[in-house]
Amino acid sequence: MMMRFLMFFALFFTAQAAFAGNTFFGIPRFKGVKPVFDKTYQSNCAECHFAYFPGLLPVRSWKKLMAPKALEDHFGENAELEENDRRYILDFLVRNAADDAGYKRSKKIIRSLSADETPLRITEVPYIKKKHSEIPKKLISGNPKVRSLSNCLRCHREAKDQGIFDDDTVLIPGHGRWDD
Repeated sequence: MMMRFLMFFALFFTAQAAFAGNTFFGIPRFKGVKPVFDKTYQSNCAECHFAYFPGLLPVRSWKKLMAPKALEDHFGENAELEENDRRYILDFLVRNAADDAGYKRSKKIIRSLSADETPLRITEVPYIKKKHSEIPKKLISGNPKVRSLSNCLRCHREAKDQGIFDDDTVLIPGHGRWDD
């Protein structure tokens, strides 16, 4: 009886993983980062730039970025918000930050940071820097269609709607697929 149970268990979870590709012994596992869409966050932050998914930074970074003083000079721009909106967005970012995310990329981001690192730019995250280190500068900063690593959506075609940042979905404008 025990042997049948073990065989069923092994076959069930092997089949489940083969077909779904995003579970491990019934525990959900996801690629990329969680694509979260919130009207308040989108309307306030996507007005000036892509509303970066919270799973790209840890809680401590979002707290620092969303501090009232920090918003007064948000990378050279005044991004002050109504206090209710600021608190709402901060709570949203904290609840969905990389720290406790069940997404592969978010976990790698957290593992790449030391406890005392608080990146204020996604491009400062060691994992992100490493993933982009082999791409020639001429394809990023020297590319007028990209200009910066912070312009994620120019190359990562499945990032905006799905949170997928896999290498095999990258198309660099003016260059094509990126093959390491």
